[in-house]
Amino acid sequence: MIEPSPESDQPADSDWVDDAVAQAEADAAKQAEAAPADPTKPLVVDVRNLWVRYGKMAAVKGIELQIPQGEVFGFIGPNGAGKSSTIKVLATLQRSFEGTARVNGVDVRVDPTAVREQMGYVPDFFGVYEDLTAREYLHFFAAAYRIERGKRESIVNDVLELTDLTNKIDAQVDTLSRGMKQRLSLARVLLHDPELLLLDEPTSGLDPRARIEVRELLKALTEMGKTILISSHILHELAHLCTRIGIIEAGEMVAQGSMNDIYRQLSLLRVVHVQLANRSPELLERLREIDGVSSIEEQVDRIAIQLHEEQVSIEDLHDALMEQGARIRMFQPEAMDMETAFMKLTQGKTA
Repeated sequence: MIEPSPESDQPADSDWVDDAVAQAEADAAKQAEAAPADPTKPLVVDVRNLWVRYGKMAAVKGIELQIPQGEVFGFIGPNGAGKSSTIKVLATLQRSFEGTARVNGVDVRVDPTAVREQMGYVPDFFGVYEDLTAREYLHFFAAAYRIERGKRESIVNDVLELTDLTNKIDAQVDTLSRGMKQRLSLARVLLHDPELLLLDEPTSGLDPRARIEVRELLKALTEMGKTILISSHILHELAHLCTRIGIIEAGEMVAQGSMNDIYRQLSLLRVVHVQLANRSPELLERLREIDGVSSIEEQVDRIAIQLHEEQVSIEDLHDALMEQGARIRMFQPEAMDMETAFMKLTQGKTA
């Protein structure tokens, strides 16, 4: 059984600009450069030329999305970009669409029941079962998933332990915090041990502690080999969780690939912080001549090297510094900043 969710991706009124076609062509070129899914693993999600329309408005425009087994794919985009509409297609809740969408080779249009048996969907709101206890809630869904009666108690206990809710088994659902309700939603979709998890803004509205708890749970699910499609506005969390990301705007996939892939596409510079025991003007001048070094900013206790990674890797930079006689006390590359990529790739448009 799958709970309905509000149409959070219903199109909002927006002004269209005349260069929409040119922008779409540019976006398609960027997408073509993105790293493909791992060809050595079977595809769990296979979406081809997906279009979703609400009346005359297209919320999703020709999206291509392939997610291999065991991958965590992050879906990034503003409200109205088409994230939830795409997820609802895979969850078999959006029956009107063009193109094809398959889960483990099963067409969601042809056999939605078989698809539901292989995936779990967590919307960005909890549902309408607040008058039940956590135990009753999970047993209800275990029955809906047609789990044998004799196995339900053990399975319910297992998912409660995994989501760290064992001590809340007899608590009324409406007394749980929002973070606990999100974990209970995850416990629900794990009852039938699905291979694919579709998580639509799972940390939306959570306080910092609850976000950390949900993030740690998602890491555990990743280690279990689950394939996960997760959408979120909390960009830095996706950077830590996901093997690949897709950036969507106005219904179109602007770019997809690993963070390193996207940074290379954008020609964004990596910053490496270095502390030197023998810092001198002469040494810094030699370091500025290293291939791939764009600039060096002198700071109080370190230097910040801006690096073109397509010209020289971080590892090769370290070797080059040593070859120039640098005595290195600290060598710290900055983590890739997803917000920077998002702002550079998008223009604030909605579908």
